[in-house]
Formats: sequence, C-alpha cells, structure tokens
Amino acid sequence: MPATSGLCPIADLSPAPPNPGTLSYSFTLPAAPQSPAIARAATRTILRAHGLEDMTDAAIQALGELTACAYRLAPTTELYVSLRYRDEALRVTLYDAHPRHTHPRLATACDTRRRAALRLLACVVKACAGDWGFGDAREPGGGTRMWAVLPREGARAYAEESSRGH
Repeated sequence: MPATSGLCPIADLSPAPPNPGTLSYSFTLPAAPQSPAIARAATRTILRAHGLEDMTDAAIQALGELTACAYRLAPTTELYVSLRYRDEALRVTLYDAHPRHTHPRLATACDTRRRAALRLLACVVKACAGDWGFGDAREPGGGTRMWAVLPREGARAYAEESSRGH
C-alpha cells in the first residue's frame, strides 16, 4: 500500500500552496480593546501566506479601524471578521451585534457616530481608490455589517506613499 499523507487514501490530494486566489478567511474576535491588534496580526500573517504583502499596510489599517469601531459600539459581544481576495481586491467585512435603531433620530445619531469613528478608514480606502460602507447585517441575529474593498493596485500605491512619509 502506498504511503499517504492524509487520513483517507482516497482523499490524498496534495494541497495547493496558498495564493491570492485562495485567500478566504473568517474568524471571530471578542469585542475587546485587544481585538484590533489581534485582527491586524492575523491579517498580516494571512496576507504574507498568500503572497499579498504589498497590501499589508492598507489592509491592517482598514481592519484595525473597523474592529476598533465595532468593539466600541458593541462592547459586550463578539465580532465576526471575513477576509476575501477576489477580482484583484481584498474585501474586508466585519459584523458586530449593534442593532439598527428603530427611532429615526437615534438611527441618524448612531450612523453619524459610526461614520465619525470611521474617518480614518474613509481616508485609507479613498487613497486606495476603494469603497467602504456600513448597514444592517442581513444574517440571522441582525446587527451591523461594515466593509471595505481595497484594490491591490491602490493598496500598493498607499504603501509606497506611506513609506515616503506622506
């Protein structure tokens, strides 16, 4: 019987090494002050493993901002993070349990507060020629979905500009 590396000889397929097209991760973090640092470290490792080091500066800045905003608005719950690379862009999505307010003035005030907390994210995404936003989570349990799309070329330019000290 030939030697196999898997538990099942039928399923003994050699895994493909990570590449940009296989970047698809999801993880849950506590809504805590340490979570932005944990999210940045995980993202740095994931991007390196998939050969996307040139996107690191923009990606960790964006995810750090999203995570910090979410834990401040939903401090007693978990945060769900999703990282996907598709169509030459990194898609970062974060879900928190902060529900949409039913009263219009409270909803407007909360949206204004969230938008203000994400000012730096908006600047990073704009510098990368990307897109960002937030709204109701459509998943069971509700809450808020925040996202940023960072095109690879824009993230590369962002890193180059940052390294020049601008």
